[in-house]
Amino acid sequence: MEAREEYIENIEHINQTEFKSYVYETGKRLFDIVFSLFGMLILSPVFLAVAVLIVCQDGHCPIYVQERVGKDGKMFKFYKFRSMIVTNRPIEELLTKNELEYYRREFKLEHDPRVTKFGKLLRKTSIDELPQLFNILRGDLSIIGPRPVTQEETEFYGEDRNRFLSVKPGLTGYWQVYARNGADYKSGKRQEMELYYVKNRGFLLDAKVFFKTFEAVWRKTGV
Repeated sequence: MEAREEYIENIEHINQTEFKSYVYETGKRLFDIVFSLFGMLILSPVFLAVAVLIVCQDGHCPIYVQERVGKDGKMFKFYKFRSMIVTNRPIEELLTKNELEYYRREFKLEHDPRVTKFGKLLRKTSIDELPQLFNILRGDLSIIGPRPVTQEETEFYGEDRNRFLSVKPGLTGYWQVYARNGADYKSGKRQEMELYYVKNRGFLLDAKVFFKTFEAVWRKTGV
């Protein structure tokens, strides 16, 4: 009798967990759709102005497209406003030895010499990220989630790789708005922060990250 009651309790717990997960995922997707549509409508003049300024700068396409890894390892095209020069020169000729070593390990540079003057402004204000609203509307990204990464970067997660890829990446996220110096792949802090979000994600944590994002953009803190 006790075993049967325990079995029923376990089934009820599983059903409640699945229902909470369904409510969370559905609510999050609805918010993503509404927010991205509203954002693209309100910011359409900004999209146009930035695109024109980038083209006037060097005559090249204003949108940068790269392959990133999404939920469950599915690859997708990731959009940003282009903030770097367009060149056929190999990266080894553009970066110093130390810069190249850091870039190959962390996949970013704090002071990348390839970034244009206008590109620096786009990055400081996070305007370069706005085209990702299209990714959100398509379902590639969510508003809140781990940073979209390349295939090579997923190897840093080791045996936690599948867990890391079990959720949609985001336009903004826990690591991006709370990270400070040293929260990188080498220290393991970045992986720790991203996996913390994956494990603890929910409406409350998403709300904290969402509002913290505005503070991070305003203060130019975070990543």
